[in-house]
Amino acid sequence: MKMSDKLRSDRPREKLQIKGASALSDFELLQALIGSGNKQADVYKIARETLKLIKASGAEVSYDELAKITGLGLAKITEILAALELSKRYLLKTDQPIIDSPEKAVEQLSDIRDKKQEYFVCLTLDGANRLITRRIITIGTLTSSLVHPREVFADAITDRAASIIVAHNHPSGNLEASDADRAVTRRLNEAGSLLGINLIDHLIVTGSSYQRINLP
Repeated sequence: MKMSDKLRSDRPREKLQIKGASALSDFELLQALIGSGNKQADVYKIARETLKLIKASGAEVSYDELAKITGLGLAKITEILAALELSKRYLLKTDQPIIDSPEKAVEQLSDIRDKKQEYFVCLTLDGANRLITRRIITIGTLTSSLVHPREVFADAITDRAASIIVAHNHPSGNLEASDADRAVTRRLNEAGSLLGINLIDHLIVTGSSYQRINLP
């Protein structure tokens, strides 16, 4: 059945206007978002393939995956991804905090503040500065060779992170940044610029305080 063959009140966009979005099925919601088909495929086929992909990948569906659907063009892919990202950021319930200040980042580091060895930690964040995950990258004396950008950014890329915050503890209690601390910060900042993943902060924490390392 073509969209034009349906009663006007049963077409997804008109049905949404009359009854509200909650009255539409998942399939109808995608039809409303896509609008119409084209010479390559009708709206039913496009919506059906898109729904199948979203059910498999959820909100993490990628541009490349959507681009493989026949009839789905750049404009509609952009709209779908934008809608999914907005729902992730503001509508889906999550226990993950927004990390929009050094103080909130430090709250995620309580377990390393009194460690007797240096722990280097990376917080990956989405585009709304919401914490994706927290990882211990290395344990031991911090050097630029020990904390290599590939070890930090490999998981950040997997997370599709927009930015990262890194931190490490100073068991001595001294908050002053060492030459090695600054060298690591510089390398990570340069690597992040190339990868498009912003280094927001590098924090030094002790049992009672913290210090930010100035970014280059």
